[in-house]
Amino acid sequence: MARFLLYYITDRRAFPGDSSARRNSLLAKIGEAARAGVDDIQLRETDLMTHDLEVLALNARDRIDRSKADSPAPRVNFLINSRTDVAIATGADGVHLPADNLNPMEIRQLWKQCRADEPGTVTISVSCHSLEEVARAEASGADLAIFAPVFEKKDAPETRPTGLGALKQACQHKIPVIALGGITLENASACLDAGAAGIAGIRLFQEHNIQEIVAHLNR
Repeated sequence: MARFLLYYITDRRAFPGDSSARRNSLLAKIGEAARAGVDDIQLRETDLMTHDLEVLALNARDRIDRSKADSPAPRVNFLINSRTDVAIATGADGVHLPADNLNPMEIRQLWKQCRADEPGTVTISVSCHSLEEVARAEASGADLAIFAPVFEKKDAPETRPTGLGALKQACQHKIPVIALGGITLENASACLDAGAAGIAGIRLFQEHNIQEIVAHLNR
């Protein structure tokens, strides 16, 4: 089997303690993910105001860079959820877009204009909840389609899962499709067998030792 992608989505509010403790726990988990070889880390703290999100993003970027300096793991893509302006301002590697957000082609043009003096390219992932949205993400030039919810959506239990059948159909497209929604160690292999290029999650990474998760999945 070809190497699969691991995509960690953050949620500091899921950690115990006050706001400071949650923030520190999140930064520690981001560093752990970077050392363990997670491919993409999406900062998804949508409740934060712009300044607070920028500060957290800068701290997270620093934690990733320091963690990678002591790790042989591949490069980590650091993405900001929805806020292209914050991603550009804080030196992130890319942005994650909701399905009905800006076109990835527009993001690439804006990125080129704002960061013309910096090497590298922007990574863009897009939320997809149907086969039509996967096709649209591919046609618009996105790098990754985050297909969800495959099994469940914790904060919206009334949302009907797409299931492995729809995931398999989505993976017929050329764009890499990442499975999200109720992914566990027990069902991750089923997603990969369906053709997913990788798996994404919040709880999968935040509630476990990430190095152990990576080792288990690689087996």
